[in-house]
Order: sequence, then C-alpha cells, then structure tokens
Amino acid sequence: MSETTPRKAVVLVSGGMDSAVVIAIAREQGYQVHALSVAYGQRHSSELEASERVAHLLGAVEHKVVQVDLRSIGGSALTADIDVPLDAAGQSEIPVTYVPARNTIMLSIALGWAEVLGSAEIWCGVNAVDYSGYPDCRPAFIEAFEKLANLATKAGVEGAGIRIRAPLMAMSKADIAREGARLGVDFAQTVSCYQADAQGRACGHCDACRLRAQGFSEAGLVDPTRYV
Repeated sequence: MSETTPRKAVVLVSGGMDSAVVIAIAREQGYQVHALSVAYGQRHSSELEASERVAHLLGAVEHKVVQVDLRSIGGSALTADIDVPLDAAGQSEIPVTYVPARNTIMLSIALGWAEVLGSAEIWCGVNAVDYSGYPDCRPAFIEAFEKLANLATKAGVEGAGIRIRAPLMAMSKADIAREGARLGVDFAQTVSCYQADAQGRACGHCDACRLRAQGFSEAGLVDPTRYV
C-alpha cells in the first residue's frame, strides 16, 4: 500500500493580508505549508506576531522566523530613523519605504530552507498592480530570481528544479480581498501598516494602510483593521 507524499511549499509570510491569502491558496491546492518570516529590523514586532497567528490559523505545519539585521545598513523608512510618508505626501516612483535588497534576501533564505526540506516551490505575496513602486515586486524580478535559484543550488542542478510562485502578481488589492474572503481568511488577524503600534493597530495614513482600505472598499467588503 503506497502513501502519497505531500507536496511541500515554503511560503514567505509577513503578517499582512497578501501573504495570508498566499498561504490559503497554497493550502487549497493541497500543499503542506512551511511558513517563513524574516525579522529584518522592521519598525514593529506586531507584524511578526501577526505572521505567527496567520500561519497557525491557516494550517501551516510549521512557522520559522529567521533574524537578519537590515537595520544595521538602514536606507529605508522601515529600517532607519526616516519618517514614513503619510497620506501619499512626498511620493516618488520608488518611495523611502522600499527596503534595499529585502525581497532578494528573503527569497534567498527561503531557497536555502526549501533545499533542506526537499521542497521544489517557494511562494510569496509580491504584487505588481496595487504596490508601492518597489522594483523587487515586479514579474521580471521573480523570473530572474527563479533562474538564479536553478543555477545556484544543488536542487536546481541535480534535482527537479526550483519554482518561485507569486499567485497575487496580477491581482488588485480588491481581488486579493475577495479571494481571501472566499478562502475564509480572517483578515482581522493580519497587520499591514508600515508603522503599526505594539498592539497591531494601524496608523490609517501610510501607503500600506491606504492601499488596504481602498482594496476592501472596492471589493465591497468590511475592512476589520484596528486603527490607533
């Protein structure tokens, strides 16, 4: 009598609405989810606390947090003493909330764990529609990283290869909210704000808050975000 080996997926989890929906999609497709969060020196711990809640509630088999000190190099409003732009003030094509190399580093850590687990898939919540202009949230970046992953790893050279999955890439925030609602995601457990307080309450004025509120509004859904 043969047993079916579950397909494993490493899923990057930030604690926000997008990565929560990614876990739910992976679970619906039958994947065994190994959730990975990175404590990179971001402004608030409530984001990491939310990632743990979300991973548990959505059925991840485990949740790992890896420490990386990006605050030591700074360069972002999320990792240095730089004000987070409020109400879209002072926006540029690539805003100061962009964290240098963050997605490259996170995917690299996920790649290493995927090799150890024997997983051929890494899932992430990057999005090229309702995003803040970050270069590492674009299709070209994901395609390039997948090529790198298959050149630079034993799994890529000797195995079946590594695939980077970004199921939200072409979805609007409204689409993501609707998909999460369909999949039963409890968005009240997520934290999206760039400067949420220790209780996970949002500021209501940063770009992340604005995009989230707009998405729920356009989807015709109630946004359960708690505000300061």
